[in-house]
Amino acid sequence: MKDAYDVIVVGAGPAGSVAARYAAEGGASVLLIEKRQEIGDPVRCAEGVGAIDLDKFLDIETRWIASPIKGATIYVPDGTSIKMRAKDEDQIYGYILERKIFDRALAERAASAGAEVYTKTTATGLIMKDGRVAGVKVMRLGEEKEIAANIVIGADGVESKVGRWAGIDTTLKPSDIETGVQYLMTNIDIDQDNVEFFMGNRHAPGGYVWIFPKGPRRANVGIGLLGSKIKEGDRPIDYLNRFIAQRFPDGKIVEMDFGGVPVSGGIDKIYGNGIMLVGDAGRLTDPITGGGIKHALWSGELAGIAAAKAVKDGDFSEKSMKQYQKAWEDKCGKIMKRDLILKNYYVDMSDEDANELAKSLEDFDFTGVLDVSQLVKILAKVDKKLLFQLGINQLGF
Repeated sequence: MKDAYDVIVVGAGPAGSVAARYAAEGGASVLLIEKRQEIGDPVRCAEGVGAIDLDKFLDIETRWIASPIKGATIYVPDGTSIKMRAKDEDQIYGYILERKIFDRALAERAASAGAEVYTKTTATGLIMKDGRVAGVKVMRLGEEKEIAANIVIGADGVESKVGRWAGIDTTLKPSDIETGVQYLMTNIDIDQDNVEFFMGNRHAPGGYVWIFPKGPRRANVGIGLLGSKIKEGDRPIDYLNRFIAQRFPDGKIVEMDFGGVPVSGGIDKIYGNGIMLVGDAGRLTDPITGGGIKHALWSGELAGIAAAKAVKDGDFSEKSMKQYQKAWEDKCGKIMKRDLILKNYYVDMSDEDANELAKSLEDFDFTGVLDVSQLVKILAKVDKKLLFQLGINQLGF
């Protein structure tokens, strides 16, 4: 580990590893640090991602794919279902990953591009100089060290300290964060290529229960509850346990994961003098699904490219870092705004209204409807209140 780098990336999840890779490929000297001793462990994710979102970042390898996905089923409170399926049964539109393998593969790509990777290295603070971020203070194997850098990229997850240290407001209201619990289960009967979602206040107030297959008779079974909808004394794990007792009475739990998921639609600023925030650290997760892998990959790429350009230009000012946020908004701004409207609209919907909405969709053919954008267009046809909320023309859908 040297005393100085062009770029230091804090956190070796998907966002951090992709940012490190693109910065290194752009000619910057890069240090990627991870506080845990193993990249990708523990898993803090349902592990689902769209197939098209992976192709650019990795040649897909079977070793980090647990299950290819060809369909999805959404259940409303009374059990009515919306079933989406690919038109071609050979078409794969998503994957359930083995994150413990996938994350390491991304870090390996960063290392191959020239980044130095150090695990069991904790960021303990930032070095500030003349009002800008100028490096990172770290603790590694009991030894404290200060490492200078022209740019720091915060990729340290939902609990991000890097942003706060730099003076960026990353606080979340209860309505902007979901608390999640997930079990890896075995000895259960599931559709191997189909993901399932269960809505409604009985199952998950302000959120949903998911079943994501991970191989024969194995699945991630989890729940996310919106903070503002959790009543005193309620615990997400209690809701999940009740669901499992009914759906999988003979199932066995072999792993448990938990954590928070930001669903705020992002924050006002994900940059500053000499700093950028990516992935969960910048609250860049999908507001309606809570999905973060795709957004982590995208934000990591954009930040890494911006960092490499800044190094070439010798400009590490706030104005230079702002180009990253502009690139992010150009790519994802409309989608994030749309999904935040959807989240705020549906979390206040009663179970009765959700049941009625599902029944109004019974005549629709959902074959080939494989993403949120397609589903929204159908929903807006039968739900005029949603159409008004979205402002379809303004958002370009």
